[in-house]
Amino acid sequence: MRRFVLSSCLLALAAASPSAFAWGQLGHRLVAQLAERDLTPQARAQVDALLAGEPDPTLGGIASWADALREHDPALGRRSAKWHYVNIGEGACRYQATRDCPNGDCVVEAIVAQTAILADTTRPRAERVTALKFVVHFVGDAHQPMHAAYAHDKGGNTHQINHRGRGTNLHAFWDSGMLNSAGRRDTDWLTHLTTLPPPAPAARVLPPPAQDWAETACRIAVAPGVYPARGRLGQDYVSAHLPTVEQQLRDAGARLGTLLNAALAPAAP
Repeated sequence: MRRFVLSSCLLALAAASPSAFAWGQLGHRLVAQLAERDLTPQARAQVDALLAGEPDPTLGGIASWADALREHDPALGRRSAKWHYVNIGEGACRYQATRDCPNGDCVVEAIVAQTAILADTTRPRAERVTALKFVVHFVGDAHQPMHAAYAHDKGGNTHQINHRGRGTNLHAFWDSGMLNSAGRRDTDWLTHLTTLPPPAPAARVLPPPAQDWAETACRIAVAPGVYPARGRLGQDYVSAHLPTVEQQLRDAGARLGTLLNAALAPAAP
């Protein structure tokens, strides 16, 4: 009975918050580690300076910081809760700021706003450190298809499924379930992801084209077959959709690296 109650509580938590499971720690760490490999010397120096004193002063080390805010900074955690996602599935995956992001409270506008803070060297160091942590996390979130999907099921959080005899929800399965099913270590994942093609260069880097990222992620989430006709998922589902998860991680890492290089570039003389 205790195990059943615990499982029910965890499912209730996932249903209550679309950001309860955001790529999982593995996914966010991989995005950050991919980006870190692409940093220019100038950007790396600024990242090192900003993260000095952190328990793990690397992009991978702070990649899941935003998901832990409710524990170590509840006020900021509540204020930033809506910054992890944007629900545009019901809107044909076309983002409209006034409709989909009132008061700038969504992942699209959060990426733009936090990147501006990070790039502004006149800002206090503490603000820029927080902005860096948010940017690293939110770029990952914007590429997770369920973070840009339907509002009616909280990004798949209330869509229950079963995989290998274990109950979960569609959001959590896209966050970490498919990644964990592969059984790879971080180093193996990085080796594999770097063999995938990088995304095509964007027309602009700053301000970041987060709207494009979210709309692309949304189209993945609403594509035929993503929402299973039956709640029980087999290996065929993983085989069909894990490559998409992998490419989204690859794209997120490359775009995050490009974004940080631009935001942390030295000012022109």
